[in-house]
Amino acid sequence: MTSAPLFMLNDGVQMPAIGLGVFQTPPEETTAAVQAALSTGYRHIDTAAAYLNEREVGEGIRRSGLDRSEVFIETKVWISDYGYEQTLHAFEKSAAKLGVD
Repeated sequence: MTSAPLFMLNDGVQMPAIGLGVFQTPPEETTAAVQAALSTGYRHIDTAAAYLNEREVGEGIRRSGLDRSEVFIETKVWISDYGYEQTLHAFEKSAAKLGVD
C-alpha cells in the first residue's frame, strides 16, 4: 500500500485520508485486524467507545511495532458523555483503554 493522502485538520494536524474502521469487529478479532492493517501500510485506525474494542485496538497498535507517533487514532465518545467535563472524562477513559496518552 502506498502512502495515503493526508487531510489537514483545522488545528494543523494531518490525518491520513484512508483508515481501518473497526465498527462491529468482534473484540477477539480486532487486535489481529489492526495489526494486519498497520503491517500493510494503514496509519489511521477508527474506533469508538461504543464499539467496545478500544483495548484491542491499542493492543494491535502495540503489536505492530510502529512508533505511536506513526499511527493516527480516531475514537468517538458515547452520546451520554457530551459536554465539556464529560467529554474530558470520556477521553481519559478511551486513552486508558487504548493505552495511549
